[in-house]
Amino acid sequence: MSYGECCPNEEDTLKRDRAVVVAALGTTQTLAWASSYYLPAILGVPIATALGITPGVFFGIFSGALLLSAALGPLVGRLIDRHGGRAVLAASNVVLAAGLAGLGLAQGIVGLCVAWLILGVGIAMGLYDPAFATLTRLYGREARAAITGITLIAGFASTVGWPATAWFEYEFGWREACLIWAALNLFIAMPLNWRLIPAAPAEVPGTAPTQPGIAPAATEKAPRGAMAALAFFFCATAFVTGAMAAHLPRLLELAGATPAAAIAAGALVGPAQVAARLVEFGFLRAFHPVWSARIATLWHPVAGVLLGALGPVGYLLFAAAHGAGNGMITIVKGTLPLAIFGPAGYGQRVGILSAPARVALSAAPFVFGVLLDEVGVLAVTVSAGMSLAAFASLWVLGPRGAQPATATVEPRRAPAQAAGGGPALAV
Repeated sequence: MSYGECCPNEEDTLKRDRAVVVAALGTTQTLAWASSYYLPAILGVPIATALGITPGVFFGIFSGALLLSAALGPLVGRLIDRHGGRAVLAASNVVLAAGLAGLGLAQGIVGLCVAWLILGVGIAMGLYDPAFATLTRLYGREARAAITGITLIAGFASTVGWPATAWFEYEFGWREACLIWAALNLFIAMPLNWRLIPAAPAEVPGTAPTQPGIAPAATEKAPRGAMAALAFFFCATAFVTGAMAAHLPRLLELAGATPAAAIAAGALVGPAQVAARLVEFGFLRAFHPVWSARIATLWHPVAGVLLGALGPVGYLLFAAAHGAGNGMITIVKGTLPLAIFGPAGYGQRVGILSAPARVALSAAPFVFGVLLDEVGVLAVTVSAGMSLAAFASLWVLGPRGAQPATATVEPRRAPAQAAGGGPALAV
C-alpha cells in the first residue's frame, strides 16, 4: 500500500505523519523556489547575453510568467480544494522540469518565451499558495503549525539556491545549470511530493457535520470587507517584497553603504526571516494570526527609520528588520485567510487573494527601480508607506480578527485551540 492510500484510522495516521509531510514539503518547496523564482537573479544576465537580448527583455518575460501564475492561481486552488494537493504538487515538478529543460535548450527569444510560459504554469501549481492549500485540505484549522514548518525550511531557498545556481553556472554553464535544476525537480522533488503527501480525506477536517442537522464547524462570520482588506494587504506587502528582493543592495548603496557592506547586509535577510518565523511558531501562534500580520507590517517602516537614523549600523538593521517582517508575512498569508474564513474553499480563496499580489510582485522591481533613479534613497518612504497602508487595512478585520460563527459541535469533542493555538479559533 502506498503512503497516500487510506488506512483504517486516517485521522490518527495524518497526525502521526505530519512531521514527515512538513519535511517533505519543506524540501520540495526549497527546490521549487530555488529553480524558478530565484533563478533569474543569477542566470538572467548570462541567458540574456547568450541569446542576444537585453536583461530588461529577459526580466520582462519573467514578469509575464508571474502574471500568468496569478491568473491560474484560483483554478489551481479550486483543484486542491476538490481533490487534494498531492497530484497537483507532483505535477508541478514535472511542469517546472519541462520549463527548465526548455530554458536550457532555448536558442532565441521565442524559445525563451515558451520556456517561461511553461515555468509560469509550474509556479502557479507548485509554490507556497498550493502548498498551504494542500496542508489546509489535509489538516483543516490545525494546518497553521504545518504552514509555519514548511516556511522555516523553505526560508533557506535563496540561501541554498543562489550559491548552487552560481556554482552550476560557473562549473558547467547556464544551460547545464537549468538542466540540473530540471533533473532535481523530476527525480527528487516529484517523488517526494507523490510518495510522502497523503491523499486528501473525503472532507476538509472540521467542516463536515457528524449528524443530520448539525451545521459544519467551518461556517464563519467574516467581517464585512474582509476579502477586500486581505487582497489589499496581500498586494501592498507583495510590492514591498518584490521591490526589496530586486533592489535592496542598490538601496543600501544609495544610503551610503559600500558594495561589500550592502551585500553583507543583504545576507542577513534570509536568517532574519527564519528567526522571525521561529518566533511566530514558538510564541505568536498562541494569538490570532491577525496580530502576527500587524506586527509583520510594521517591521519595514521601522527598518526605514533605522536606515535614516543610524548610518552604517542602520544598513545591517534595515536588512534584518525587513527580513524579519517579510518572514512573518509569508506565514500570515497562509494562516490569516484560514483563521478568518475557515478551511472550506481555502485554496480557491487564497488563489483569488494572491492574484493582485502577484501582479504587484511582478511590477515592483520596475516601479521601485524608477523611484530609485528619480529620488534615490527617499524611495524607501514609498515602500514604508505601503507597509503602513497594509497595517491600516488589517484593522478592518477588527481588533482580534474574525470570530467564528456559533456552530453546534458534537458533545464528545472538547473545544480545541485554533490552528496553532489561538483561542478565538475553536474547531
